[in-house]
Amino acid sequence: MEYLGYLASIIIGLSLGLIGGGGSILTIPILVYLFKVDPELATSYSLFIVGVTALLGSYTHFKMGNLKIKSALYFAIPSVFSILLIREVIFPQIAATLFSIASYKVSKNFLIMIVFSILMIAAAISMIRKKSPKIKATSTNYIQLSLIGFLVGIVTGFLGAGGGFLIIPALLFFANLPMKQAVGTSLLIIFINSSIGFAGDLYIHTPIDYSLLFGISSIAFIGMIIGTQLSKKIDGNKLKPIFGWFVLVMGIYIITKEIFF
Repeated sequence: MEYLGYLASIIIGLSLGLIGGGGSILTIPILVYLFKVDPELATSYSLFIVGVTALLGSYTHFKMGNLKIKSALYFAIPSVFSILLIREVIFPQIAATLFSIASYKVSKNFLIMIVFSILMIAAAISMIRKKSPKIKATSTNYIQLSLIGFLVGIVTGFLGAGGGFLIIPALLFFANLPMKQAVGTSLLIIFINSSIGFAGDLYIHTPIDYSLLFGISSIAFIGMIIGTQLSKKIDGNKLKPIFGWFVLVMGIYIITKEIFF
């Protein structure tokens, strides 16, 4: 299963490079089901893998002129606060077993995977929709951008998900960025959020299996390079519905597996 996991890891980078998001949607299932990593620990590992992969992508987009630093910082700084609040204050307080129904125990790990699968399905539906958002704003609304950044940080903190599928629409609507600049700027935000979230987790999860993290990240790098190059020739909006259907199937599979098996 590990060989299949490493093979699947290339899709993490490919997704981030092409559409600026979706990498973490795949990272958690890959870690949990193919590498047999505990779901709570997998949220930390996901932050590392997606973060370092996004760093490469954001640098590449910087050279392509697709990075808007000011918009990224207005989004990322509030995100950092909510990420640290969730992961370092609230998350450790959640009991390993939440409650019991008859003889069935509902655990924290079960909650993580169910919420994550619901997030996957919601993200899939948004990607499958073919209509592109019509941008009416003529200037950047930094207050709303920061508020959404705080909310996305909550998602990132709880699930270890970069939140690219939420970040890009926010950058399109409230930062008034073209799609390619939204993709590049999204990667920088994902890097900032994920790296700080993982750094905070170093005090909680020890030891860290860095050989696994670097192995998956290296393969994701390859996918990122391929995806970034393809993004110059292929419109990411055309690929989103295809990726969306894949994520939808994955989300339904996780719910089915966690509840019935």
